[in-house]
Amino acid sequence: MNFFRRQPPNRDVQRERRDWVLDQQRWKHERDIERGYRIKWGYVAIAYLVEFMVIGASLWGAWLFAGYYSDGDERAFYFMLLAPLVYAAVELCRVPLGILARTQRSWFVKGLAIIGIIFAAGVTTKSVSQLGEMMFHPRLMDAAKAKTALKDAQADRDSIDTRIAAANARVEQYTNELEQIERRSAENASQLAGLPAQRCERVTGTNSRGMRYSNLKCVTDPRTATLNAAVAKAGTDRSAIVKELEEARKARGLLDRGAADRKVADAEQAYRNAVNRSQLHSFTAMVYGVDPIEVSDAQVHAFLRIFVFVPALCAAFASTILALSAVSVRRTFMDEDDLGAAVNPEATPYLLASIAEGVRQEMALAQPRPVTRDASVIPLERRTAPVVPPPPPPANTSGNAPTGVTA
Repeated sequence: MNFFRRQPPNRDVQRERRDWVLDQQRWKHERDIERGYRIKWGYVAIAYLVEFMVIGASLWGAWLFAGYYSDGDERAFYFMLLAPLVYAAVELCRVPLGILARTQRSWFVKGLAIIGIIFAAGVTTKSVSQLGEMMFHPRLMDAAKAKTALKDAQADRDSIDTRIAAANARVEQYTNELEQIERRSAENASQLAGLPAQRCERVTGTNSRGMRYSNLKCVTDPRTATLNAAVAKAGTDRSAIVKELEEARKARGLLDRGAADRKVADAEQAYRNAVNRSQLHSFTAMVYGVDPIEVSDAQVHAFLRIFVFVPALCAAFASTILALSAVSVRRTFMDEDDLGAAVNPEATPYLLASIAEGVRQEMALAQPRPVTRDASVIPLERRTAPVVPPPPPPANTSGNAPTGVTA
């Protein structure tokens, strides 16, 4: 229980701690007066924190960018990371350059520091603008794809009548060709049926060896082979035309004006959803006062430049401005009088008169006392001649008594 008992404070320790803090503050104050400026390190720490956040975000964005666009090539991936590392080193110089621009007495060095700040801010603007573009890129790509699909659907609907007419003409053509083939095949079949039947007769005779033979010889009409070939070709052509006609009828069945209108409506709804998810399209439509799906690509990219480069410039100069404001510059004892006193011109005659009176009194006291010839001692009660007072000062027309002068 003795651990939780409250102990009275040690006055000596507190007094020493307070004296040490006062001495430290006094030493810092004298040091700041000697060098002519004072740095508020808390603000500098915040500026460095902002710098490290920008550098970390830039490097992480460059890593993702290289991984996305290197297409799996490891060498290209690391090549794409070299420049962001150099940019990060340049961005780290902005806060020290801002402090140098405030603390240096040479205007040449100040100018060099300001030029370095501008160059470093340009590098930061590039890195942060790339991050801003990467932030808007996915939504813009979705909106662009949806817009392309909508244009294709509209073009498909606009050409539906032409394609329907072409499909109808193709079906009619194949239908006519099929009818012609059917008619030709029927004619060939009727001609083939009208030909006389095959005639067969017995042929007898003696061969070269003197032996007699007897064979049955059949004679066919020579037009039969031609008509059979024509009938076979008509069957082949009919099969091909039937296949083409089925495909043409199937293609014609896919051509539907109502389906094209529904496809356009679906594509327009998909594009509207993609645009509503795009913050950039919403802001552009709000400024121009139009529907989000009616904004043009030029208007969107104009706002993209504003939304990317303006925040990038602000991020580039924010920490630098904070570092510049963290330095308080004052004149040293070589630049001004530490007393900070200024003499009023109206009080100059009074001041000079009092100084002259003081000098006369000192000279009167410094004179040696006269010694008599008989070496007699001057009595103590002897008085010196009265001192004549100085002439009165000129009248003060302003009515105010001068400072530091008594009547």
